[in-house]
Amino acid sequence: MVAVIDYDAGNTKSVLKAFRYLGQDVELTRNPDVILSADHVVLPGVGAFGDAMGRLADYGLVDVVKDVADAGIPLLGICLGLQLFFESSEESPGVAGLGLLKGTNVRFTEKDGFKIPQIGWNSLHIKNGGRLFDGIEEGAFVYFVHSYHAVALDEEVVKATCSYSDVATASVEKGNVFACQFHPEKSGDVGLRLLRNFLGICREAAC
Repeated sequence: MVAVIDYDAGNTKSVLKAFRYLGQDVELTRNPDVILSADHVVLPGVGAFGDAMGRLADYGLVDVVKDVADAGIPLLGICLGLQLFFESSEESPGVAGLGLLKGTNVRFTEKDGFKIPQIGWNSLHIKNGGRLFDGIEEGAFVYFVHSYHAVALDEEVVKATCSYSDVATASVEKGNVFACQFHPEKSGDVGLRLLRNFLGICREAAC
């Protein structure tokens, strides 16, 4: 079963629809027992970093997400979910992120010809052997909506980048923690392949 964490963060309907299309039993939930018993867990999200961390705290889910990571359950962050995995963001000074990955989030550099947020399709540069990208070609196009992007302290966790006004982190992986700045659930066949790859990753204790 796939547990999609419910913290009023948006974009959940399309995520649920994508997993159901792939034949998965999927549940939108904030029940810690359901989340921690799932085979795979997804942290979606659109909106502001500080507001999202506040909602996770209000629902008692901050430690639950950390427990998922500690338990070795495959955990996928999508869009804002990726940013929340890091320690902080320029968007919300003084607000601590989940800290599953070292680094912060910064706003795209203002440059002529580049509107912020980045909205639309962009190509990926795949690197460092990311398991989510098995069978996905270099330069594949995926769908983005974001104004901020992660800067990881450890470059090895970065498994894909995209070029906009900056070279931006598009996907990360560390152990059982995975994330995409883009929306795989809105990225056609490429996104569905990525979600299939995620589903093919087993809980560490069961591997």
